[in-house]
Amino acid sequence: MHREPRRIRGSSERIESLRKSPVAHKYDHGHALILSGGPGKTGAARLAARGALRIGAGLVTVGCPLPALGEVAGHLTAIMCRPLDGAPGLTELLEDKRINALCLGPGLGLGQDTQALVLAALRAQRNAVLDADALTRFERNPNVLFNALHGDCVLTPHDGEFRRLFPDLAETIASHDTPGDVSWRVDGARAAAERAGCIVLLKGTDTVVASPDGRAGVSVTSNEGPVPWLATAGAGDVLAGFITGLLARGQAPFEAASTAVWLHAECARRIGAGLIAEDLPEALPGVFADLGV
Repeated sequence: MHREPRRIRGSSERIESLRKSPVAHKYDHGHALILSGGPGKTGAARLAARGALRIGAGLVTVGCPLPALGEVAGHLTAIMCRPLDGAPGLTELLEDKRINALCLGPGLGLGQDTQALVLAALRAQRNAVLDADALTRFERNPNVLFNALHGDCVLTPHDGEFRRLFPDLAETIASHDTPGDVSWRVDGARAAAERAGCIVLLKGTDTVVASPDGRAGVSVTSNEGPVPWLATAGAGDVLAGFITGLLARGQAPFEAASTAVWLHAECARRIGAGLIAEDLPEALPGVFADLGV
């Protein structure tokens, strides 16, 4: 029998895990690589990259097709950028073992290159966050993805993306949808995590983080309830970046996903009405200050 899901909130241990050693080198906090789509489709990856850097990754690089390099470089300063020649280029880049966390999906597109990039990233056996297009690309045959996944991966689907990969589980959740009852949603996320063999973060009003071993958490940051201002374009891309940054810093996938969900909501609460996705990474320093990090 599964344990009751925990509420995802800021425990003293979770807050302590966010502190940085005063004597650490930047590479002690990891190097995150965020893959971007082509020209006109780089914004989502840039949002994720900003999130990864703000949450404390030591270095962050955006890898993009050569035609998009000028667009990416023109918007970034502390974040590095690098042209990437498809899956072979990614494989070559990952010969640098200091790159220890990857994010694929935001703005990546649905072409054949996306599938090849995802599979190349998974073969490298690095911490990996798969979001958006990196999930939808496998809608026709989810088993291709499931067979390549490993335990250091985090999938971050919203309800639509979850339905594309896990249609039977999504149908069960939808048929038992009752306001105030998240039990079927938790059970569905657990079953998805077991099927995929990795962490599944099912986004929504009640976001669930589930592990193949049955652990699960539901996002509740205070008694104030949901954060409706997060229902805006790009917020999920920032969340993917938060998770990637925490993975780069050495957090385990379940903890990284849970901590990112909590901080994501706390940033939104701090900003309030009028929030846009770009605001979320910029709110982190204030949240950290409030936490004494």
